[in-house]
Amino acid sequence: MESAENNGQPPVGRFAPSPTGRMHLGNVFTAVISWLSVRKAGGKWILRIEDLDPQRSRLEYARTLEDDLLWLGLTWDEGGVDDKGPNGPYSQSRRGDIYARYLEKLRRTGLTYPCTCTRADIMATQAPHQSDGRIIYQGTCRPKGFPDCGETAIPDFRHATRLYVPDEDICFTDRVFGPQRCNLTEECGDFVLQRADGAWAYQLAVVVDDALMGVTEIVRGSDLLLSVAQQLYLYRLLGFSPPAYAHLPLICNERMQRLSKRDSSLSMEELRKIYSPEEIIGRVGFMASLLPEMRPCGLDELTEMFDWNKIPCRTGITAV
Repeated sequence: MESAENNGQPPVGRFAPSPTGRMHLGNVFTAVISWLSVRKAGGKWILRIEDLDPQRSRLEYARTLEDDLLWLGLTWDEGGVDDKGPNGPYSQSRRGDIYARYLEKLRRTGLTYPCTCTRADIMATQAPHQSDGRIIYQGTCRPKGFPDCGETAIPDFRHATRLYVPDEDICFTDRVFGPQRCNLTEECGDFVLQRADGAWAYQLAVVVDDALMGVTEIVRGSDLLLSVAQQLYLYRLLGFSPPAYAHLPLICNERMQRLSKRDSSLSMEELRKIYSPEEIIGRVGFMASLLPEMRPCGLDELTEMFDWNKIPCRTGITAV
């Protein structure tokens, strides 16, 4: 399967934050590197609002997020809360009808089935995978003989919709972490497309959105590296061309724990009180090994210096 980066056209990148609080330095790191990559190649940058979680997502967080990006100088060509561009809406909470169409397409493959397992049920079946806490679904609700047992009917009781995965290796090359191989059965298991409460699962939403918005380059944290196999599988089933992937080291606190919105001292709220945009961009450039020392740096200068070969290939980087 040829990736979309090989079509000779300028890349289309995206930043797709969840509006559940203020951005922190780790979010900024991802946004800046994604922006630099497409701008260096003369491409387009999309801002998508990933507000699938209605309990935690807030419009005011999305507005503040946009303000932080603009303060840093990170302008976008499409997207945002106001749906600038031809591929809107750009907020996932308003794209449910689109996801429903593609879920129906997947149902017609005969590879989906209803699942009534709760998270507690699944966690009780096995120990966490390796050491990262992931639980691999063991097919408890998968019909006997599936997927060769005929089409499964949609039940009238509360259920999630799950997608069958074959015992197959998915291979791809990440721009930072190099060649990758992931077995769908062993590393992923049958995964959810729509939850029992009707909420759309991340894997389906992100693949549909990136494909329909023409995204050819995905830059994000290394914590999502293992999700690529599931997404490439969906790209294939839905007939989409896959993008190129680049997974970045996670920005960590002094205890080498991944930054979260609880690390308030490194939130944009606090950073904007202390630093100028150029000082924050310079910090990102230094952490990304694009600058030999930490100093103020504008986006134009850092764009000229950008080189994927300089991005460090490791799990985490301590925030500076």
